[in-house]
Amino acid sequence: MKDLKSQASRSTTPGKGGLTPEIQSRIGHQLRAMYDDVVRQGVPDRFAELIKKLDAPGAAPHVENEGGSNDNNNGRD
Repeated sequence: MKDLKSQASRSTTPGKGGLTPEIQSRIGHQLRAMYDDVVRQGVPDRFAELIKKLDAPGAAPHVENEGGSNDNNNGRD
């Protein structure tokens, strides 16, 4: 009987990171469930369209200048 108790206490003793193996396992299961949910959602249509445009031959990145100025000194004189 004492052997079972000592084994149980060893298996629930926090390890190097301060978390018991049981808690680490629960965290792992929850992270996997969250990840699976995100993967099932897929890529939003808006992102899929942007990816298609970027993958198109001759596609060049287009960056809009929010400052309204067309100079390339970024506000430096």
